[in-house]
Amino acid sequence: MNNNQNTASYSGTLRLSAFNISEGMPASDTSVSVSDSSGRLVYEGETDSDGRLSPLILSAPSSELSLTPLAQPPSDPFSSYDITARSKKGDVTRITGVQIYPQTVSLQTIIFPGQSSDIVIPDPGIMGKDPEKIPEEEKKPSPSPGGSVVLPQPVIPETIIVHDGIPEDRSAKNYYVGFQDYIKNVASSEIYATWPEQAIRANVLAILSFTLNRVYTEWYRGKGYDFTITSSTAYDQAFTYGRNFFNEISQIVDEMFTLYITREDSSQPLFAQYCDGIRISRSGWLSQWGSKELADSGYDALRILRTYYGRNIILREAEKVEGIPVSFQGVLTLGSRGQAVRTLQQQLNGISDNYPLIPKLSADGIYGPKTANTVKLFQQIFNLPQTGVTDLATWYRISDVYVAVKKL
Repeated sequence: MNNNQNTASYSGTLRLSAFNISEGMPASDTSVSVSDSSGRLVYEGETDSDGRLSPLILSAPSSELSLTPLAQPPSDPFSSYDITARSKKGDVTRITGVQIYPQTVSLQTIIFPGQSSDIVIPDPGIMGKDPEKIPEEEKKPSPSPGGSVVLPQPVIPETIIVHDGIPEDRSAKNYYVGFQDYIKNVASSEIYATWPEQAIRANVLAILSFTLNRVYTEWYRGKGYDFTITSSTAYDQAFTYGRNFFNEISQIVDEMFTLYITREDSSQPLFAQYCDGIRISRSGWLSQWGSKELADSGYDALRILRTYYGRNIILREAEKVEGIPVSFQGVLTLGSRGQAVRTLQQQLNGISDNYPLIPKLSADGIYGPKTANTVKLFQQIFNLPQTGVTDLATWYRISDVYVAVKKL
């Protein structure tokens, strides 16, 4: 069964890819089945040589259900689908509750072998079913001089260690997650991808700043724990290992992940606490539903944030991204020349060893049509806008993938 077209009034798109982490290669010929919440099989097929399926168009409910804070919505604001994937080697991953919203693109990546092979995706935090956040003081003590924080400004970490439970639960798993993937996971777990762009941007900035405050202050390590942050909403932010992201959120995170909120007189990322604004409302915390309403009224992300956190907040950019050989120095496009172009070409050549469909380039430092086309192919494989231009999001994604494959 491979005909996934349907005639539903509303639909969303699922893009699925599979990757073999032990080989550093796309997991081609992975058998995939997709069933709806009633157990009806809606798709069955195999991934191609890039480890991807053709986009699946799946039924979804009306967007009105995710655009209005109904106390008791008549149904979920998304459709749920279950995925079973089996690699060529027989590894099996099952994902229950993949969420599809109308007119959005859901991105599901399956890793073999993953840190978990049975994944259950809960309702988003905005639906008001998570434990209430325990308030904390905004200003945190600085870490001890022997800590790992690089002063004077925060550093974007390469990896976040997420403790899947409350801090005291020693039996809970620790998941190792790339920084950008962590932010995408939290945002996709907290809010709706159907919201206005500026509301999503404001919420992503709050999530980024909250996370970087935990990193910068070494909050949990200072208490004797071996992780960065927890998945408990009573202490931190919603997180589900292996869940689907949304392209509308993913692209914003890729564009903004080096930014964070701070106060004019502070070096710390703001401990940007937030709540739904309906079930729970707190002074000085961002209201998630309130941010959506302000975006509807024409507010941009910074104005939304200042409405809740005060007029003295500003946005800063981290000076360094850990694990990246060369930092972003500006947009590269047709006609660009120099060492940055040569570095880009060398990294794409390194990636092509693991992704054979990416052609080899002459590392001549000239951004010609062949380089632009190779960049566009990379963008297509990794769910970036296919412009052929190396902007910040593309540069860091290429660097991320290059570092990952070279570590193998």
